[in-house]
Amino acid sequence: MPQLKKSESSEYFSSMGEGEEEVGGEEVEVGAEEMGDEKALTKRDIHTLNEQRRRDIIKHGYAKLADLVPTCKPGASGVKLSRAVLLQKALDYIQFLQSQSRRHEDQLLKLRREVEALRIMKENYEQIARTHCSMASSDAPQVPDHIKFMVFQGVADQLFQSFNSSISVTSFDTLSSCIISWLEEYCKPQTLRELVITNLKRTNSRPLPP
Repeated sequence: MPQLKKSESSEYFSSMGEGEEEVGGEEVEVGAEEMGDEKALTKRDIHTLNEQRRRDIIKHGYAKLADLVPTCKPGASGVKLSRAVLLQKALDYIQFLQSQSRRHEDQLLKLRREVEALRIMKENYEQIARTHCSMASSDAPQVPDHIKFMVFQGVADQLFQSFNSSISVTSFDTLSSCIISWLEEYCKPQTLRELVITNLKRTNSRPLPP
């Protein structure tokens, strides 16, 4: 095997950076034991050794990538994926993770907006409650209980009159149908509102008992 001259070997190892070579962003070191005597290794031997190191690093990188990407794990058949397929599946998985990340960010933004809306509603309800408490504790005259009962009695009497005239009890099916029709006609919010206002006006026009 041809040997390097001392001057040639010293110049070569200086250019190699003391037996180091960059491979894929990492440095591959050729140790003293692997190099042995400088005179016993040729340029071709050192190149072969470094090339083998570079291939081992690439092989390890692909193996680690296959372990990280779920779709790259070998199936039941145990068929090994080619490097091209491995890279494509890794790219697809990265794009999937990016889309998931964007979706989670959108959901997080939506939840933050809902929390802000609930906070505003809470503040408004607290303000209403404080206002109601201050009004209740004021010196304004309160409506007597018998006036409240008179309003309720007037509303109840009118509802019962319409109920009694609309409901038929010939059978259970007829009763059920009549009650539903009565509710839809006489218990609508607008109808009840007008009924309450009428009774309030009627009660207000009556002279209060001493």
